[in-house]
Amino acid sequence: MNQPIIFCIDDDQQVLRAITRDLKAKYRNEYKVLSTTSTKEGLEALLELKNKGEAVAIFIADQRMPEMDGVSFLVNALEFYPDAKRVLLTAYSDTDAAIKAINEVKLDYYLMKPWDPPEERLFPVIDDLLDEWQNGYKPDFKGMKLIGYQFSPKSHNLKEYLAGNLVPYHWMDIEKSREAQQLLELNNVQLKDLPVVLFEDGTALQTPSIQELAARIGLSPGLKNEVYDVVIVGAGPAGLAASVYGASEGLKTLLIERHSPGGQAGTSSKIENYLGFPSGLSGSELTRRALTQSTRFGAEFLSPQDVRSIHEKDGYKRIVLEGGIEINTRAVVITTGVDYRKLETKGIEKFTGAGIYYGAAMTEAASCKDKEVYIVGGGNSAGQAAMYLSKFARNVFIVIRKEDLVSSMSSYLIDQIKGTMNIHVLGKTEIKEAIGEDRIEQIRIGSIDHDDTEIKVADAIYIFIGSKPYTDWIGEEIIRNDKGFIETGRDAQNYERFKKIWKLQRDPYLLETSAHGIFAAGDVRANAMNRVASAVGEGSMAISFVHKFLAEV
Repeated sequence: MNQPIIFCIDDDQQVLRAITRDLKAKYRNEYKVLSTTSTKEGLEALLELKNKGEAVAIFIADQRMPEMDGVSFLVNALEFYPDAKRVLLTAYSDTDAAIKAINEVKLDYYLMKPWDPPEERLFPVIDDLLDEWQNGYKPDFKGMKLIGYQFSPKSHNLKEYLAGNLVPYHWMDIEKSREAQQLLELNNVQLKDLPVVLFEDGTALQTPSIQELAARIGLSPGLKNEVYDVVIVGAGPAGLAASVYGASEGLKTLLIERHSPGGQAGTSSKIENYLGFPSGLSGSELTRRALTQSTRFGAEFLSPQDVRSIHEKDGYKRIVLEGGIEINTRAVVITTGVDYRKLETKGIEKFTGAGIYYGAAMTEAASCKDKEVYIVGGGNSAGQAAMYLSKFARNVFIVIRKEDLVSSMSSYLIDQIKGTMNIHVLGKTEIKEAIGEDRIEQIRIGSIDHDDTEIKVADAIYIFIGSKPYTDWIGEEIIRNDKGFIETGRDAQNYERFKKIWKLQRDPYLLETSAHGIFAAGDVRANAMNRVASAVGEGSMAISFVHKFLAEV
């Protein structure tokens, strides 16, 4: 934790040096002493300190300064640090101004110059003021701050990106936080420019895109190699496993992710059936461990970047990113996973990101405290989300079209849900309409068997209604089934056009697509098991086939 600050200002350099020297001699172990001779420079420094989250314990200002008198400076300083103690340095002739300042700026003390000896005339005063300040002092969050509206899709996207990439930040709701409102005023930021990100160095970004934010915090580094041995597209469990094994076995490995690592598994509040973790672990923790392991072995990570196409040129696979950047590689592993299907119900699209979320959206869980929450879907992801949200919400309702959860959810989760008093399963039920103004407020809900409906309060809806593969960007040379999943190995050979694409003498390897040297693993692959453990296994297995392919080239 950074030391709180004692801030001194006096245009007389000799006086400033003297009081700074005395204060440092006494308080340097617990406080940082900053000083300046310029009120303009002082106010600029206060804005930077405020944005950084630094704390000022005491202001000591000389009354007679040419740019601005001490009382006026303290008035301005109050806007930045209203709880800081205020001391005015005065000569005997300034006593009237000091007394007036006691009422005007709630002056805590006026100190006559000179203060020799400091042990009698300075330190006892400062000691008392610091003790009083410490009694009410609560350390500010030190790091990145994100200010926006709770039910803003733009704010939600930034929160999800930062959380998904394990970047610590402090969320501040402009409608509830007085400090957030103050920071906007001090930085001259208009409400129309939200969300705004304040960085630890005091700088700010207004309404940034994900790409701008990533570049600013160093998550979008440049490429280190002209040619890679293997490029992995997608940083879910399969992609992370492939990057760990590829890099650890000496391959020049690049991992590309369009949003944040972990995929759908990364948003899971608790994975309880993963080998080796009897108490379970969160998706974010699994992601953090895997990404750390991957980069330690030397894999490069590029995010957020969308891959637009893959084509072959001069014996290399050429990956084209959004924006036209091209990457040359000898082999590719596609691990882009799946997206949740959209719920085509009236009002859902309007409030997506404003109380309606696809997937777990754990960043919004705290806003559900004592609220009515609905979950649409009956799979394991929905069950895990229900258990997590039940810790915050007054009630959690699981809405499913089937009669019960038996056919779609693991028994251990069903047992946990049955034992949680504020989780309610609504079988053979569907949401007919989402209702609200700027955010979701109510739903029209009813049975799937008849037209009767009722209006219920709904503060948030989380949607888990099946998945579709993220393969729209893939060209015709890679065969996909009628649902868009990538066919590999022998299954790819069952398609008539396979022979028109595949020109090698051998058959494709088990995880190889119809385009030689391009492999698929995890949920994006047809007939995948849709489990974290199987995705990790396929990702590591894909690297063994990459080695075989590279030995042929």
